[in-house]
Amino acid sequence: MSFDLAEWLSREAIVSDSGAVTICLPLGFSQAWLTPPGHCGKHHNAQTHEPNCRLDYDLPAKHSTSPTVTQKNPGAMGATGNVAFNAAAFISTLFLLEFGADKFVDHTAIVARRTRIPDSIIALLTAGAEWEELAVVVWSLAQGRPSLAVGNIVGSAISNILGAFSLGLIFRRAGDDDDETQRFDRSSRMYATLLLAVTTFVAPIMHLPGLLVWRVCGAVLVAAFVVYLCSIGWAIRKGVLSAPESDSDDDDSDSDSNSDDDNDGRRLPPSSRAGVDHNGETDPLISREYGHHSPAASQRRSLGYHLLYLVFGFLAMLLAGYVLSRSAANIADALGTSEVLFGVVFLAIATTLPEKFVAVLSGHRGHLGILAANTAGSNIFLLTLCMGAVMLDTSGQFNGGNVAVPELLVLWLSTASFTLTMWIDGRFHRWVGATMLLGYVVFMVVEFTIVRHV
Repeated sequence: MSFDLAEWLSREAIVSDSGAVTICLPLGFSQAWLTPPGHCGKHHNAQTHEPNCRLDYDLPAKHSTSPTVTQKNPGAMGATGNVAFNAAAFISTLFLLEFGADKFVDHTAIVARRTRIPDSIIALLTAGAEWEELAVVVWSLAQGRPSLAVGNIVGSAISNILGAFSLGLIFRRAGDDDDETQRFDRSSRMYATLLLAVTTFVAPIMHLPGLLVWRVCGAVLVAAFVVYLCSIGWAIRKGVLSAPESDSDDDDSDSDSNSDDDNDGRRLPPSSRAGVDHNGETDPLISREYGHHSPAASQRRSLGYHLLYLVFGFLAMLLAGYVLSRSAANIADALGTSEVLFGVVFLAIATTLPEKFVAVLSGHRGHLGILAANTAGSNIFLLTLCMGAVMLDTSGQFNGGNVAVPELLVLWLSTASFTLTMWIDGRFHRWVGATMLLGYVVFMVVEFTIVRHV
């Protein structure tokens, strides 16, 4: 096939300031007969056997040879599109994860109540649990990405304290610095002390090699979670502790309203719902999901209805956990980022956004006990059940690296500062919160620049 170069340049060529001309050949073009300028109609043959190639001419040269053939890199655009697609899937799936977790938690509480399960157990299974985090961890392990799972656990535990609990302290309502009700109670201190003990036990083990050590400690952590549920449930029933409820447990000033504004918490306490069914139990969904409903409306909801929504929420969590873990792994691979780094920073921040929202509401409404109990309960869930599952599955073998000592040190120090805050006078809470939040920013900067050398 023969081309007149002047006509071809007028239609297809891109001329730079230096006089270089780039000609992009169409897909499937295998041979070009071109007439370079100044060659008096003499044709030069350029063999191109690959699609999407280009021919570069140097116009100032009067006696140039055959054009230079350089290959385009179609994979570059493909990689960019792959990152964009996985990032979009990651962000959109966060909404599905939160939706599924809410449905699962709310309807689990209703089903448990109607089947006569004690209130204390319902509170522990709904308010102080991180079921969405567990879904992400399980799917990460199922896809052979244990580094992403352990990074998410450690990062979420740090974010719950330095990123969420700190916001609750900062956004305390003004004028309550000297109010006795704004200080942490005995239950908060006991939860925080228990969390510090768990963290002190888990952090060193996470950096110890050994198949037997990890398997034994993994089993111990899972068993400790069961013991934690039973012992805390017993203590709540005996009145020693208060249940880890969400911020939607409104105080007396808000008790006259069942609107959505008074039930903004992500997980609603089973002891303070707006609707009551015919057996006298409370319906967690009435006030938040369906607005103003009468008791008669709640009576029309059968047990099968709530079981269906429970399963639906559980399946939504499973699907969201799979997509999140898969998209996170794909993004980390495409960017060449460590899976641990992506889990500690990006995945942890994304999956703890609801905790940050609830923390702000808790602090603003003055529910510091709820703020502390939820933070401690969430981290105990992460460091016992979730970390125990990782230890049993991996036995200390990580294909993408394990968490580093600085990350474990930040985890322990943040937990220690959280525990110490329980005994600090309320006048200094905002200063403590600001210091924690600043520490979280510093941690992320150090994580990128020093720990992971990005």
